[in-house]
Amino acid sequence: MKIAVDSMGGDHAPLEVIKGAVEAAREYGVPIALVGDQTAIEDELSKYRTADLPLEVRHASAVIQMDEPPAAAIRRKPDSSLVVCANLVGAKEANAMVSAGNTGAAMAVAILKLGLITGVDRPAIAVLVPTLKGNTVLIDAGANVDCSVERLLQFAVMGNEYARTVLGIEQPRVGLLSIGEEPTKGNELTKAANAEMSKLNLNFAGNVEGKDAFLGTADVVVCDGFDGNVVLKTAEGMAELFVACVREESSRSVISRLGALMLRPMFRRLEARIDYAEHGGAPLLGVNGVCIICHGRSDSRAISNAIRAAAIAVENDVVARIEAAVRERELVA
Repeated sequence: MKIAVDSMGGDHAPLEVIKGAVEAAREYGVPIALVGDQTAIEDELSKYRTADLPLEVRHASAVIQMDEPPAAAIRRKPDSSLVVCANLVGAKEANAMVSAGNTGAAMAVAILKLGLITGVDRPAIAVLVPTLKGNTVLIDAGANVDCSVERLLQFAVMGNEYARTVLGIEQPRVGLLSIGEEPTKGNELTKAANAEMSKLNLNFAGNVEGKDAFLGTADVVVCDGFDGNVVLKTAEGMAELFVACVREESSRSVISRLGALMLRPMFRRLEARIDYAEHGGAPLLGVNGVCIICHGRSDSRAISNAIRAAAIAVENDVVARIEAAVRERELVA
């Protein structure tokens, strides 16, 4: 196994990306190809003891910036770190790619260089969100703003297989995000998708509301990328607000500070539970290869966990399992 890591992608690259890769190589023993400016990468690597670690450097002369239009950037910069990562996976020189860079460019280059699984029209981002009962797969979290019924069905099958393969849930409960639990609630797309999804060989739980995504009502929540991204970003904002409020309130008085000191271990566990860095990144499901997309703000811990997520997806042969699941449910034309 080898994971190609876009060392130049993200707000804190290459420092945090390389630090996270070193941590992952040391903790998980995963061979890693650090892709990017060779001089910059080697300068950062010199800060660590890496002689016994499975790390290699692949030079890339360009970087796709966060604000660049994806398609144009890929054409103008064929030797960018992101494109080189995808080329390594496409050529079977690496088993997966990880990037905290331009999300649109990562999706576009994955489609272009890796291709789509047979029967999948568009890939989808699958994010693990914390719930009262563990984690729920939210799919799609931003790859497809507009969707058809057929695409939502594909998302349901892909999310179901990811929950089975990676989360180890034998029969995941699959829900469809809507504004009410009744099958008659929602827009025309949601109502049509509900009717068709119930015909699939899935443990379909029907419609779920936004709050249910965090209560563990379903193991997989299916939606279009617009609604999914709104849900995700709202949850991130609420989590940050909650942590900030706890810190503010705990410093208001001596008694509050003493109480906070006693409860500090609990607060740390709670903060870790709702921190996106715990999962590191989200897989782009539907492409013919493992591609993990990280938050642009990812620190070394998030990068390390993203590399671990990539390794788990490779070990469990997620791509082949999704392809088989799509074919089994006769979604292939």
